[in-house]
Amino acid sequence: MYKKYSGFLFLLMSLCVLGCGNGNVGLSGKVTFSDDGAPLTVGTVWFTTNSFLARGNIDENGIYRVGSRSEKDGLPPGTYRVYISGAVKEGSAGNRGGMGGGMGGNVVPLIDPKFTNAKSSGIEVEVTSSLKNFDFAVDRAK
Repeated sequence: MYKKYSGFLFLLMSLCVLGCGNGNVGLSGKVTFSDDGAPLTVGTVWFTTNSFLARGNIDENGIYRVGSRSEKDGLPPGTYRVYISGAVKEGSAGNRGGMGGGMGGNVVPLIDPKFTNAKSSGIEVEVTSSLKNFDFAVDRAK
């Protein structure tokens, strides 16, 4: 009896290994400020659903690449709410990593707080196989 089903099971597993890609969509874009189009040069872009979270770090040109396990593996197709973290430590305007380095010091937000939450950002995107680039603008912190 086991022999009867073992061939079928082997075939099914082989098809999944050979034919089942991850189906993710490679997505990148640019984050700029709405007032003058200058790039946000530090921070992280987050893509979320009710059960999934992915991110991409923003580089010094405002460019991000998003992924679920790494920045290069992309996202599964679907609708995502987007939010951004972007702040620096006081006195370190160009510090990489979104929040400055080291201990102590005040953190200075670069973007309006509404963009730091998926519910209030107002940014949503439908990721499909044809979408490769998603640019958007944020307001500066006041």
